Formats: sequence, C-alpha cells, structure tokens
Amino acid sequence: MSRNPPSNSRAAALRVEALDVSFPQASGTTRVLDGLSFQLQPGEIGCLLGASGCGKTTALRTIAGFVRPDRGCVHLDERCVASREQWVEPEHRGVGVVFQDYALFPHLDVAANVAFGLRAMPAAQRPARIAQMLDLVGLPEIGGRFPHELSGGQQQRVALARALAPAPSVLLLDEPFSNLDPDLRERLALDLRDILKRNGTTALLVTHDQYEAFALADGIGVMNAGRIEQWDTPYRLYHQPATRLVADFVGLGAFLPGLLAQRDGNAHVHLELGCLPIRARTEQAMAGVTANAHGEVTVLLRPDDVVHDDASPLRAEVVRKAFRGAQFLYTLRLPSGTMLLALVPSHHNHAVGERIGIRFDADHVVTFSPGPHDAAGEPVTVRDA
Repeated sequence: MSRNPPSNSRAAALRVEALDVSFPQASGTTRVLDGLSFQLQPGEIGCLLGASGCGKTTALRTIAGFVRPDRGCVHLDERCVASREQWVEPEHRGVGVVFQDYALFPHLDVAANVAFGLRAMPAAQRPARIAQMLDLVGLPEIGGRFPHELSGGQQQRVALARALAPAPSVLLLDEPFSNLDPDLRERLALDLRDILKRNGTTALLVTHDQYEAFALADGIGVMNAGRIEQWDTPYRLYHQPATRLVADFVGLGAFLPGLLAQRDGNAHVHLELGCLPIRARTEQAMAGVTANAHGEVTVLLRPDDVVHDDASPLRAEVVRKAFRGAQFLYTLRLPSGTMLLALVPSHHNHAVGERIGIRFDADHVVTFSPGPHDAAGEPVTVRDA
C-alpha cells in the first residue's frame, strides 16, 4: 500500500508536494518534514495523525504560511503559495486557522471576534455574515457575550465561526479539542464534521488523538519522522494497517507469532488460537508468504477480533480488566504465556485469575514480517491515544 495518497486528476483544493523542512540545532540541522506529500479534494476533511515530534504541526504551519519549506511546494487551488522560489504571505493565502487555544480576543464580544476576519467586507454586510456564522455553529444568541462567559466548547465554536467567516479555501485546525474534557471531544468532533460538511469546507486537522481523527476526517495520514506511513480511511487504517508502526499507533492490538501456509489452494495462518483462513488477502499477508521462505509472520489481533465463548476449548487467563461501561477490556494470557486483548460485554464480569473460553472471529487477517521486537510471551502492545 502506498505511503502517500494516490494522485487524482481532479483539481485539488490543497496539494502538498515533496515538502522538506529543516530547523537549525546546536549540533547542525534537524529535518522535520521529509518529502511530505498528500492532497485534499474540495470539501474533503483530512487529518495528519501522529505522536509529538512527528512533524504534523510543522506541516500545518508551513501550509498556513508561518514556515518556509526548504524543498517542495504547497498548492492552494493549483496556485503555489510556498516553495523556495515562490512565497505568498499568510494573510493573502485565503486559509483559515483554528488554533489550539482558540486565540479569541478577550476584550471583544463574540460578534466582534467573528467580525475580525471580515475587514475586507463592506460594513453593511458584516452583521448578516456574523449572524449566519453563529447560526452555522449553533450559537445564534450569544453575539453580545464575551469569551470568559463561554464554556470551552462554546469558545471552540466561536473560533470556528471566526475562521469560517471570510470563506477560506482551506481551514486548518491545530489540535482544536486538546483543551476540552475527554468526554466532550468526540461529540464536538462529530458536530464539527457536520458543520464543515454543510458548509462544503475543505479542512485539515492535526492531532495525536485517533478518536478525534476517526470522528472528523474522511482520510487520515499517519505520520512518522516527517513522512506519511499510510494515508487511508479510518476503517482501513484500523483493520488493514500497511505497516507495523500504523498498526501499533492506531487502536489497541496484540501481535502473535504465526505461520503462513497454502492448503487446498487457499492461504491460512497457523497460530495458538488455531488455523485461520485468510479470506481477504491483504498485501501484508501475501508479502509475508513470498518474502519469508518459512512463512513466519506476526499476526495483528484487535480486541474485537477475540470473542468470549464459554464453549470454546481454548482457555485464557484474565490478567487485567478495565471497565468501560458497556464492555470490559480484558488482558488475557494464553497457555504459552502470550498476551492479548479482548472486548467483552460487561455483563460477563470475570475475576482476575479466572480462565475463560475464547475464539477468533474476523473477516480478514493482517500479518507482518517478524522482527527483532517480536518476543514470545512479552506483554501485548497497547496504545490508547
């Protein structure tokens, strides 16, 4: 699978081509973006997802016009606005930005904050545009209030209304939910997606939180060391990760040793849970067959791939349990000592130390070549960003 999104013959609203950015350090220079490439079609919502230091914020700042690239180009509506040879100042790019801290002016009321980007609009037309934007974000009655009188979620919506008021060609969102309570983030992300889709806005979000990315974006690029490991839909990133790094970063998972084989013309993988048919032949699985003469692979198991089944002969010991309301997240130990995770409906309340029946249930198997980091019996890799 390609590390970058495929090219498209349609004119892109945003196109980033082979972007390199380096910053000086005491010991020399550090490359932060390394050949970064992706594009968004008009009305598409994209996301750069990754851990701190992966380069996602630098990418956003380069698109916005706060950082000049060493190589490559940023195109907005097919116009190059940033390269070594060409440069358009931020205020002339037609890009809106919603910052992490919202950056509302505390001495201005909500209406005046929204009006800030409308200075080029005739004064007589501004009140209608302000009212339209506040109605779009679901806050039609608060124009006369000040930022300190608003909740965090309301401030975020006002910042969005201000960024959308000048009708930017692209909206950039820099970790817009990081200052909100966790239980509010996903709901506001879904609300924000509805707003952007109703308005037909092309948008790019940068975040370290996969749940925000899943709720908001049409396509997500998982970043590592200044490059995109995989650009795909949220579903495919979770169920068909292209690399071990993507599998490890997106969602919870366990990595078990397995052996690929052909039987009756069909591919199977043998592991401690049994012999599993590969009904959807992922690129990773077939690469493992051809690249490894012994067929040794590492199999990715998501918690929803492991089903609690009292009738199953395979038993696993409950090592840890985390109550999540409708479900328990169980950490289980197989007879070999290998650890894995299972999501089980919460009415199955098993004690730590209890042995329960489990079986595998998924419509595809994802495998990777075994590496030196795979160690039998080591705790399951867990990431819950």
